Amino acid sequence: MDSSFFGLTSDTAPKYRVDLFRQIHEIVFYGNGGYSWADIYNMPRWLRLFTFKEIENHMKRQKEQYDNASSNGSSTVVGPDGKINPNNFPTPTKSSYK
Repeated sequence: MDSSFFGLTSDTAPKYRVDLFRQIHEIVFYGNGGYSWADIYNMPRWLRLFTFKEIENHMKRQKEQYDNASSNGSSTVVGPDGKINPNNFPTPTKSSYK
């Protein structure tokens, strides 16, 4: 029987390990080359969690800005289904051929 007094047990250790590696991956991937895997792995836990939350907040703000811009009536040539919408291409004029 595992004692949970000292922290991790055989039941909780795999989940903690997966969470740790997911955080490391996301910080390295979304950190735009600013972090190496070893830097994040050896980083103090409190600093790694802070960095992870800051990147997460940044991504949420970017998504909100994107959603606000796309809901303001602006249109793109690529629809939400990922297909090109030819109706959103600007109509060429004679001056555009010069």
